[in-house]
Amino acid sequence: MNYLGLDSNKTKKTVEELNVLLADYHLYYQKLRNFHWNIIGKNFFDLHEKFEELYEDAKVKVDEIAERILTLRYQPTSNLSEYLNDSNLKESPSDISDSKMIELLLKDHGLLLKQMRKIVETADAAGDEGTIDLIGAYIRELEKTSWMLDAWKMKTNDHHKPVNK
Repeated sequence: MNYLGLDSNKTKKTVEELNVLLADYHLYYQKLRNFHWNIIGKNFFDLHEKFEELYEDAKVKVDEIAERILTLRYQPTSNLSEYLNDSNLKESPSDISDSKMIELLLKDHGLLLKQMRKIVETADAAGDEGTIDLIGAYIRELEKTSWMLDAWKMKTNDHHKPVNK
């Protein structure tokens, strides 16, 4: 790994965790496609569009994660069976309510964020600032998306509850 100045023994753990995130994002992407195709009801227009926006973003991240693994001179996992085995996420049924879809996505966001934080920790131990920068941006974006989806499911009287200090 001379051209990056990183120790490949140290980046190996980061790559293992990046491959888990790659698997996570493949399942997340497909779940968003599932929800995009199968949303019904009064929130159809808003959520159909939002799910498309989210899966387009996930598609870009899948490619960026794989390219980061390649940049570190390792091979990204690329088989669906491995994604299903390695991912922290699970597949979802198609015939669920809009509220359940949002609930499942927020649960997945928590799992994705946990995996991303693990990557930041391993990348930091390896002195891998490029991976930290990439994943740090993903964390910020996903936290904002999670806030928006959580706000969508809130009732009006849930808004602006005081925060205990």
